[in-house]
Amino acid sequence: MTSCRSDVKKQDAEITKPEGTIAFVSNRDGNMEIYLMDGNGKNAKNISRHPDLDYSPSWMPDGSGIMGYSNRDGNPELYLYDLKRDTAIRFTDHPAQDVLPSISPDGKEIVFMSDRNGKSRSVFKMKFDGSDLVALTDNDAYEESPAWSPDGTHILFTRQLRQEGDTTYAANGEIFRMRSDGSLVERITNKQGYDSGAAYSPDGKQIAFYGPEGDTFEIFLMNADGSDIRNITRDTLDCYSPAWSPDGKWIAYTAGRGENYDLYIIHPESGEKRRLTFSTVRNQSPAWSALNTD
Repeated sequence: MTSCRSDVKKQDAEITKPEGTIAFVSNRDGNMEIYLMDGNGKNAKNISRHPDLDYSPSWMPDGSGIMGYSNRDGNPELYLYDLKRDTAIRFTDHPAQDVLPSISPDGKEIVFMSDRNGKSRSVFKMKFDGSDLVALTDNDAYEESPAWSPDGTHILFTRQLRQEGDTTYAANGEIFRMRSDGSLVERITNKQGYDSGAAYSPDGKQIAFYGPEGDTFEIFLMNADGSDIRNITRDTLDCYSPAWSPDGKWIAYTAGRGENYDLYIIHPESGEKRRLTFSTVRNQSPAWSALNTD
């Protein structure tokens, strides 16, 4: 597999050591499972250990567990992978597909995607105990990738905007933002192609996302208001799913082609890239915590 190429580094950029723990998804054991590894790619371990799919990790703020989804009970439902008790706790029970959870910064609420409204996939929110379930969006457009702002006041998500006569698979995807109660929905990108996976930087000043440029998908940065979009990966591989390090100095992401994807990190200020996994399978969907789970 061709490695991501390194850009010229800025001489005055401070390269910090990547700390903390990265959760990610891999099929290295035969099916999609959730794994943990150190911020430098070492000490990978499987935490889901189930023959059915486990996917889309989102950290509890205190590092005690990871929210994801699994179809181990017949259809996709939300689960909490309790790292202290080494068990998976089911959080939703509905015939619809509940996927892509994101835990609020204070740990009190969860946003996720579901088609339980009978339309397309929309953004739902509930309290951590499962109460006060509400649909934040409700329309026929496909949506995905909900993510909280660091202060918990806003939620980013992707909405597919398909023009009449467009028969392409993905059509156009744009990044939207709304208040955490579902009000004041606003579009913050206007870029050709399918853009998704938006994530706020820890200080809330920037947003990372992935989208197409030329023949590949790349990782982009923009200001929180959607201005100053710039490509930071400029790669020959397809790059997806950015996840900020807790100190905001690094971004983890997935890069590859076909059935071979690995995890990389990039230091946006200098352009330095480091490869964390080396395999012939799929390693993807990183989520980064400041805490050491050992």
